[in-house]
Amino acid sequence: MSTTSQPCHTHHIRHESVAPTRVRWLAPGAEIDAHRHDGHQIVYAARGVLAITTDVGTWIAPATRAIWVPAGTVHAHHAHGAIDLHLVGLPATVNPLRLDAPTVLTVEPLLRELILAYTRDPDDDSAERHRLRAVLLDRLAASPQQALHLPTPTDSRLRAVCDALRANPAEQRTLAALGKEAGVSARTLSRLFTSDLGMTFPQWRTQLRLYQALVLLAEDLPVTTVAHRCGWSSASAFIDVFRQSYGHTPGRHRSPR
Repeated sequence: MSTTSQPCHTHHIRHESVAPTRVRWLAPGAEIDAHRHDGHQIVYAARGVLAITTDVGTWIAPATRAIWVPAGTVHAHHAHGAIDLHLVGLPATVNPLRLDAPTVLTVEPLLRELILAYTRDPDDDSAERHRLRAVLLDRLAASPQQALHLPTPTDSRLRAVCDALRANPAEQRTLAALGKEAGVSARTLSRLFTSDLGMTFPQWRTQLRLYQALVLLAEDLPVTTVAHRCGWSSASAFIDVFRQSYGHTPGRHRSPR
């Protein structure tokens, strides 16, 4: 069974007036229920793989990525592997990225060290720490955005197909075969993937498989096992796609022992 996160349900939403700056440690499989902040938040897992889910999709970030969560966004967290979570809260008036939707950002080495240093002592109100934040925001504004988003379908027919793929990312059936089981034509499904999710069927399935691969790597499964469980015919084919998407090989994302 796939361990990808499911859509975030918005019942009994916890509201925090201020997005906190702090460090949290989450055990493998731990969750933070749906909540929202009045301010923006940068969410960075220095270890492990973190998924943030809203009603419209899931964003996933290994230790080379951070997630921008805009003010007011109802979201839940899910930890894959042990998580060393660094949270940087910003007022709603401070938006160096000018983004109003969750976004995955590249965390280069300097930005990583700035986030770690800034969250180390949240109560520090010194001039030095204010200068540190200014540099952090400058580097954040220059951080490339990454297409690590798995959108959630709204159409019930498309949802049935996507749920089947979530349950088994290695599923090799064609769109026509999947559509037959869901009672919808391949042409209609192809149109729905584009109109509802903004992706083609192959693009969405590849995103799902990459997401699941990060989850399994965080659980320390061997690269070859991850490749086959996620639907690649060989470890080398998986490594090629992974490198194209992340800029390095899968081995970098395995949890340290």
